[in-house]
Amino acid sequence: MSDDTLKRLSATIASRLNGDPASSYVAKLHSKGEDAALKKVGEEATEFVMACKDATHCDDAQARAKIVAEAADVWFHMLVAIARHNLSASDVITELAHREGVSGIDEKASRKL
Repeated sequence: MSDDTLKRLSATIASRLNGDPASSYVAKLHSKGEDAALKKVGEEATEFVMACKDATHCDDAQARAKIVAEAADVWFHMLVAIARHNLSASDVITELAHREGVSGIDEKASRKL
């Protein structure tokens, strides 16, 4: 996957937010309010954690596929949640690029809370 894939997905999500909830999962989730999208992020993050914990062997193709699938679910639902705030994958990618090459410890210490 490239940055372009995330950007295209983000644009698709944004275009579907106010669509017909009967024909669009994104519109259905959006129509239920912000808490619905945030709940899905939490659920999917928990499933991702469990998939990682359940993977006893890094070379187990089935376990690796489950981890990847759950990570994709987390990313997707996060994109839906941030789209509600008129943000996109590009905003997150820009932030990650800004942090690139900076120690995680230094980056965290520099945040204004």
